Amino acid sequence: MTNSKTVRLRVMQGDTIAFGPGKAALLLAIDRTGSISGAAREMEMSYRRAWLLVEEMNRCFKQPLVATATGGAKGGGASITELAREVVACYQHMQKKADSAVEKDMQHLQSLIAGKD
Repeated sequence: MTNSKTVRLRVMQGDTIAFGPGKAALLLAIDRTGSISGAAREMEMSYRRAWLLVEEMNRCFKQPLVATATGGAKGGGASITELAREVVACYQHMQKKADSAVEKDMQHLQSLIAGKD
């Protein structure tokens, strides 16, 4: 039985998802590519969607998680902040703890789910 993730945590700020697995993946992609557009391409999402997610994260936290640079000789770009690195590390730690906490229950529940044959 495969078990990539048993639980998908989302951190809420009111009705808004301040942080979750997709936003963590987006931050890591921005860190790898150095741009929001590069991250969007890597994740096969529209630039607009990626930009809206970045704006939402930046609004939800006390300080921005993504810093952007416009135009210039290098054509701008984006980088994640130290706070973003801390948020991602904390989120990944919480995810591991959640997965571990429900592992046995999840195995039982998955054994009750119809297989794909």
